[in-house]
Amino acid sequence: MAIQRQSLREQIETEIMNRVGAGEFDMGESINEVTLSAELGVSRTPLREALISLSQQGVITRISGKGFRWAPISERDFAEAVQIIAALECLALALSPAEELNVIAPRIMDAAKAFTATEALAEEVNSHDDDFHELLLSRCPNRRLLETIASHKVALRRYEKFFVGAKDRVERAATEHSAIAKALIAKDLTAAQAALTANWLNSTSRIGKAMASKEVTKVAV
Repeated sequence: MAIQRQSLREQIETEIMNRVGAGEFDMGESINEVTLSAELGVSRTPLREALISLSQQGVITRISGKGFRWAPISERDFAEAVQIIAALECLALALSPAEELNVIAPRIMDAAKAFTATEALAEEVNSHDDDFHELLLSRCPNRRLLETIASHKVALRRYEKFFVGAKDRVERAATEHSAIAKALIAKDLTAAQAALTANWLNSTSRIGKAMASKEVTKVAV
């Protein structure tokens, strides 16, 4: 197993995202860099690098001459981010060589069938979802596109962490991934893209339900 080493900036980003998920920050509020650097035990230089990176990912808003503030959380913001990711992932599929998609289509179906629970721990659902989409896009040759997709997904993570705890049991639509895989096995790219788009867009209403009440313990994912 390869050992992954995070840079200090990446470690700070991870810690900030964990704190966002724990609800330690008020979304929309200004960020006090002096206070935050003291809390994290780091200097302001790597902290600022992390904040700039997170601002590029939509988690933080950078205000010219005034520093940073936490990006507001809203159902509209989530919906718009999801629309972007759905379009980008469909593009990634379109750019993937057809013959290579044909080769991995059975593996994609196996991945879909490997986790068919209609309810599971949120961390398990998220882990499976990440693995499935990573495999789905694994033949896309456009590295910059994949990096852009990953960046947008970071912004969505704050919704998952903020509104659904890792140990909460959540409902899921287990058939959506299978629909994508079936279309790829049938060599129907258009149908696969439609199923992929539906998979992403359906998450809007699901997270919306969670946002309606932070006390919710079961929410479709």
